[in-house]
Amino acid sequence: MEEALLTNTKLQFAKEVENYYPELLTDRALEFLIALHQKFNRSRLQLLEERTKRQVQFDLGVFPDFPQETEQTRTANWKVKGIPEDLQDRRVEITGPVDRKMVINALNSGAKTFMADFEDSNAPSWYNCMQGQQNLIDANKRTITYHDSRKGKDYKLNDEVAVLLVRPRGLHLNERHLLINGEEASGSLVDFGLYVFHNTETLRSRKSAPYFYLPKLEHYLEARWWNEVMTFAEEYVGIPVGTYKATVLIETITASFQLDEIIYELKNHIVGLNCGRWDYIFSYIKKFKNHSEYILPDRDQVTMTVPFMDAYSKLVIQRCHKRGIHAMGGMAAQIPINNNPVANEKALEKVRLDKEREVKNGHDGTWVAHPGLVKIAKDIFDKYMPQPNQLDKLREDDRITAADLITVPSGTVTENGIRKNISVGIMYLESWLRGNGCVAINNLMEDAATAEISRTQIWQWLKFNVRLDDGRKLSDELYRSLLDEEIAKIRHLVGEGNIHNTKFDEATALFDKLVRTNEFEEFLTTKAYREI
Repeated sequence: MEEALLTNTKLQFAKEVENYYPELLTDRALEFLIALHQKFNRSRLQLLEERTKRQVQFDLGVFPDFPQETEQTRTANWKVKGIPEDLQDRRVEITGPVDRKMVINALNSGAKTFMADFEDSNAPSWYNCMQGQQNLIDANKRTITYHDSRKGKDYKLNDEVAVLLVRPRGLHLNERHLLINGEEASGSLVDFGLYVFHNTETLRSRKSAPYFYLPKLEHYLEARWWNEVMTFAEEYVGIPVGTYKATVLIETITASFQLDEIIYELKNHIVGLNCGRWDYIFSYIKKFKNHSEYILPDRDQVTMTVPFMDAYSKLVIQRCHKRGIHAMGGMAAQIPINNNPVANEKALEKVRLDKEREVKNGHDGTWVAHPGLVKIAKDIFDKYMPQPNQLDKLREDDRITAADLITVPSGTVTENGIRKNISVGIMYLESWLRGNGCVAINNLMEDAATAEISRTQIWQWLKFNVRLDDGRKLSDELYRSLLDEEIAKIRHLVGEGNIHNTKFDEATALFDKLVRTNEFEEFLTTKAYREI
């Protein structure tokens, strides 16, 4: 059967592909990817069509609610069992892209786990995705090293390292560099498939297994799809069903109405849910983009303490702990500011307050984006959570309603907020187009999710000519003038002599097109993907 798969299937690489990674894309590995594609790609595309249909309903004013057809799943008493020993304590997780140096530093950071990211912090060039897979193979074999010629420094793994989790690309992203029978492969299936194919045996020999973070799920049927993918893969490679484990990122507004259902559909594989705060805000704006009464204030004002974010976070804790799995907190995106002690302390105090709120609410762990924040987050969780997790903290008295989950927060839209969205959006896109999906901007580690918030807010604010705090309305003319001024600042910062070595012209044109188009673009990464 395996020989027939390669014989009867037309496999093509995009014309710009020069390196076919023969040690990674072996015949057997490609056979596995073909099998995944043939069994699951059509249903993936159908799930994406269902997203489009639901968006039509949101645009018409039919807002999300807890599904009637799954009420019994929500009310019944059932639990998930089987959290592996090496995932019992996840008090601090560090995240980042799959480049070689980052993988080593993250695994050595002192965090309990490391989420290696093929998604929002990875620009999905062919090199980044394939080399990332090789980096993870080497990391799991404990052979990974890196020489930084600029610093004259060598990097290797410590004796004790973080537990590795992998985030594949979302269901909406294709792998355009690989075509199977004329269809672009699924980024999700390529990332997942190559990782389990090459690492299952190595990890099982260490009494571990491939562990995953599943991004951007919008419906429990998408969780069912992932459960079927993992079950098929386990049976294909000949290991017990339930070996692979997954944590689901709750980073869409619709998913928060289906927490029990998502957990139930993945009950053979799930170990936790995570509050993916930036994508969650993006989803809120995107789903309700056609409604003037659902306009969010400046991004900086939409913190985890605003009502709809607070409600969703507490609901995640409640439903996770009722079902016996971890409820992971959100990202601290701050980066230590080495040359300004006062600003640095102010930033770190924000981290401390955020993490203290999370652990006191009942979260079992939290995310950081920089190794310098690991100890700060760990100290707080150690203080308030001396045990491995808080599964016994049930929050049974919380009564979170559908209205609570979509309550519009108070706040203002400001000129500074518009400028910041323009600047961050363009600077992130420029870096992304050059192949870097994890970017330090204004002492924050930004990824695709924050760029999505930036361009989506301006799109909606322009659509409704939102009124600023100073009384002005955001007209196209005002937007254009602010855009020109922010571009001038960027060009001055980069230097006119260096601008031709960048992608700022392309990034500016793309950002401007995304915010001025009548037809809203679902994801900027799909629009920008053709340009890397």
